[in-house]
Amino acid sequence: MSVQEDYIRWLEGPRKAFVAKARERREKFETSSGCEIPPLALPAPGALAPHGEADYTAKLGFPGEYPFTRGVYPSMYRGRFWTMRQYAGFADAEESNKRYRYLMQQGVTGLSIAFDLPTQIGYDSDHAMALGEVGKVGVPVCSSADMAVLLDGIPLDQASTSMTINSSAACLLAFYLIEADKQNVPWAKLRGTLQNDLLKEFVARGTYIYPPRPSLRLTTDIIEFCAREVPNFNAISISGYHIREAGSTAAQEIAFTLANGLCYVEHAVKRGLDVNDFGKNLSFFFNGHNNLLEEVAKYRAARRLWAKLMRERFSATDEKALMLRFHTQTAGSMLTAQQPENNIVRTALQALAAVLGGTQSLHTNSYDEALALPTEKSVNIALRTQQILAYESGVADTPDPLAGSYLVEQLTDELEAKAEALIAAVDERGGSVGAIEQKFMQGEIARAALQYQRGIERGEQVVVGVNKFQSADEAQPELQGINPEATKRQLKRLSEFKAGRDGALVKKSLAELSDTATGDGNLVPKILAALRSKATLGEVCDTMRAVFGEYRDS
Repeated sequence: MSVQEDYIRWLEGPRKAFVAKARERREKFETSSGCEIPPLALPAPGALAPHGEADYTAKLGFPGEYPFTRGVYPSMYRGRFWTMRQYAGFADAEESNKRYRYLMQQGVTGLSIAFDLPTQIGYDSDHAMALGEVGKVGVPVCSSADMAVLLDGIPLDQASTSMTINSSAACLLAFYLIEADKQNVPWAKLRGTLQNDLLKEFVARGTYIYPPRPSLRLTTDIIEFCAREVPNFNAISISGYHIREAGSTAAQEIAFTLANGLCYVEHAVKRGLDVNDFGKNLSFFFNGHNNLLEEVAKYRAARRLWAKLMRERFSATDEKALMLRFHTQTAGSMLTAQQPENNIVRTALQALAAVLGGTQSLHTNSYDEALALPTEKSVNIALRTQQILAYESGVADTPDPLAGSYLVEQLTDELEAKAEALIAAVDERGGSVGAIEQKFMQGEIARAALQYQRGIERGEQVVVGVNKFQSADEAQPELQGINPEATKRQLKRLSEFKAGRDGALVKKSLAELSDTATGDGNLVPKILAALRSKATLGEVCDTMRAVFGEYRDS
């Protein structure tokens, strides 16, 4: 079958069926000059040599079909745009709730919650380790009372919520479910994503609590629990973002992210879960960097490689289980404190690459984030950047518009090959856990980061406003401050929460959690029960610390 004949099959079959369920935004897509934008751009008839026909089908195919190089849905953004998220959380639950409401008024279509450092590493706001850090880089959530204030006025049956939380992810999921119950929202109606990617914490980020193996158990427990109880919630967002922030190359970002994904899938399969079932609710999280064409190729290569790995290693057959669906955040590490308004342009380029690469969800960083948490003004510019791409640029009017570019296809193939070689190196070390314990991933990333930094210092890698085109008279923008009263409110609410509970019931529920942690049962139901009894996040995490120990990087 020729590519043109295969296109007709796709057009009249899968695409027609998809569009019947999810109507496109317009009847006809065309440019200002009246040039029609087709549902999918193809090579001109006769442009492919005979042997190229098979190569096209095997490597590119059609959107919504294996190997998904050209996108995971047949019509992509012709039907609806990507979910526009803005990552937010600071001070306390009240202040963060105000920011979420503001963002929703400005057109955000999905919440993305940032938690403060004590919450991320399992400490309550009144713990000695939390001193000076409460509400600084995110919102503190220690109890179900905090979550109730954080989500006040936000209907959970309508909002899609992403929570960037890992070591204490089971607690935040439980708080979310408790709040859903208060709103009388069935868990099956909840939509969103829990980051819950512990392996990358050891590779790149460092907000771990427990050693790698019990951490992997917790991640798998959450995947198993969500597959059975919260079927439309993505139980994990396998994250390359932080791997790239630590200094990796694009190829390393693909490889180590997918290697970690393979590890999670392997453990879930060992639990007896069906890869064609839980595989539908795996999601990924990538970094949007400055090299636009390499980034577009990166997303395409990752999608194709993941589909192949899921099919070949786990015999996945359901198309949704083969799809690599991903969220993108523009690169925090590329933001500069010098000439910060230049970051608006950087973010626009990075966001454009993500859209051209077929992202399902996008967060655009604010231009002032190299200096402080974003202000309402800067976060609004970041959101408007996405909206201009969606409504004014035309890049969302057909799937995979850069397909067929000689350079983009070459980069896609090369990145896939480099990533495959790195995944093989991880496999040789016993998979992700072994590679992490042997510091293989960390070493590869460190070398790449050092090479990049030396390039900047030598002037070979130009960073505008930093090592070239500097300005002597830079005006600093107005920065977001943290209200000192917020910490007082947080500590007062926590104290009142603890004073108003049944201590014996809390103690009993934590003892049951400890017993389960000592064995091999799923921990999520016991964590949920403990938090329902009004235990706090810190108490739950401390209970598991006593069983699993704490990880200390050598």
